[in-house]
Amino acid sequence: MTTLSTTLPERTSWFARTEGWLDDRGKGAWIAAMVLGFIFFWPIGLALLAYMIWSKRMFNGSCRTRTHHARTAFKSSGNTAFDAYKSETLRRLEEEQDAFQAFLNRLRDAKDKAEFDQFMDERARKSKNGDDDPVEA
Repeated sequence: MTTLSTTLPERTSWFARTEGWLDDRGKGAWIAAMVLGFIFFWPIGLALLAYMIWSKRMFNGSCRTRTHHARTAFKSSGNTAFDAYKSETLRRLEEEQDAFQAFLNRLRDAKDKAEFDQFMDERARKSKNGDDDPVEA
C-alpha cells in the first residue's frame, strides 16, 4: 500500500510556486509583476520591489540561470577524461573571473582616488586664491 506522500509530488506553497515560475522566466517577469502590482494595488508593487532588492534578484544578471548552470556544470557526464577537463576549465574560468573582478575593483578605486585628489586640488586652489583676493562687499 502506498501513502499519499509517495504518490503525489511534494506540495509547495503558492508563494514558492509563484517565485519559481517567475525565476524560470527571468528578471523581466519579476519587473513586469512589480509594475502590475503598482498599477493594481501599490502596496503589492512595493512589496515585490522590496523582495527583489532583499533577495538580490534586482541586481543579478538573471534569477535562476546561475544556479541551474552551477548544478549542471558539476554533473558527471560519465567520461572521466572530459569531466577532468571540464572541472579544470571551470576552475580556470573562476580564477580568471575573480582576477577580472579584482582588476575592476582596483580600477574603480583608482578612479575614485583620482577624482578625490582632483577635488582636493581644486579646493586647495580655490582656498589659496580666496586668501589672496580681498572679498568685495
